[in-house]
Amino acid sequence: MPTISLFYGLIIRMLYMDTQQHHLPHLHVEYQGVQAVITIPDGDLIEGQLPPKKLRMLQAWIAIHEEDLMADWALAAKGEPVFKIEPLR
Repeated sequence: MPTISLFYGLIIRMLYMDTQQHHLPHLHVEYQGVQAVITIPDGDLIEGQLPPKKLRMLQAWIAIHEEDLMADWALAAKGEPVFKIEPLR
């Protein structure tokens, strides 16, 4: 599972060919051992948990990088390598 970004303790990953389980474009996020699944481009929490402040940070990052994230999703859905995305600063 490739890591596409890392910032403020959030590890953001995208799985290859991961279209069956959640049926939506999404990210897998880890923060201090807690895991969550977040939709793109909406930033909705569909599985797991994140502290509210970290979730808002992640949602802001998703809004900023929506086009890049959707391009990565299209690649990952076909099993192709994804590219890294700039962290939130």
